[in-house]
Amino acid sequence: MSARKGGTRRKTRNKFMKDIRRRGKVSVTRYMQEFTPGDNVTLNAESSVHKGLYHPRFHGKHGEIVGKQGSCYYVKTRDGGKEKNLLVHPIHLRKVTHGQTTAA
Repeated sequence: MSARKGGTRRKTRNKFMKDIRRRGKVSVTRYMQEFTPGDNVTLNAESSVHKGLYHPRFHGKHGEIVGKQGSCYYVKTRDGGKEKNLLVHPIHLRKVTHGQTTAA
């Protein structure tokens, strides 16, 4: 048997693609976002930044901030029946406001 080909961004051409109106430089405020433990966030990948990117299966999922390591945050989310802790850069996170149900 041969080994599986490809890396972590395998089969993500359409999943991580930006809308035409979102292309261009990334805002500095997205890099500098601050979260506190207990904040609810949505995992929404910024495809132009590879640092601190999570596995594609978690794209669009909701989670809760549980800690911080360096400039990245630990996000607790559910995958199937298990809880997972992901280490994610803040540029890939969006704070969920009260009443918001889906990622923009």
